[in-house]
Amino acid sequence: MAFSMGDKIRPRKPGRKRELGDDQKQEIREAFELFDTDKDGLIDYHELKVALRALGFDVKKADVVKILNDYDRNQEGKLCYQDFNELVTEWMLDRDPREEIIKAFHLFDDDDSGKISLRNLRRVARELGEDMQEEELRAMIEEFDKDGDGEINENEFIAIMTGDV
Repeated sequence: MAFSMGDKIRPRKPGRKRELGDDQKQEIREAFELFDTDKDGLIDYHELKVALRALGFDVKKADVVKILNDYDRNQEGKLCYQDFNELVTEWMLDRDPREEIIKAFHLFDDDDSGKISLRNLRRVARELGEDMQEEELRAMIEEFDKDGDGEINENEFIAIMTGDV
């Protein structure tokens, strides 16, 4: 599940008051450094597309071209870190937290059942390298399973993620 930008691509806006957290700022820095494969301090079309996708943004070829036109101050067909940071910061600030939670739910619900089962939770724990016992996983589900069906539905997941349990 990726964040689709569609018509959200727009030039920078001066005077923005909102700010990202330190973890998000670090994530942007690391993505830029990782995908600046030739280590020239600039990312080109291909590097930009991969970096944005790694950050969870679903961008098409036309989106990347428009980004380069709107944000490339030096008109080199590449973005420096400052331009990349400005773009991604704006996009991250525009994300809808509830929409992001629903996307996360669907990462757990890989069988599209509309619920997170013990099998789903076990798979995610394994993918994250967590060595959790079956009893621990069951206890997690039992704690938040408000309707008593043995699985976590989307509303229960949203409540978990928003601390509204």
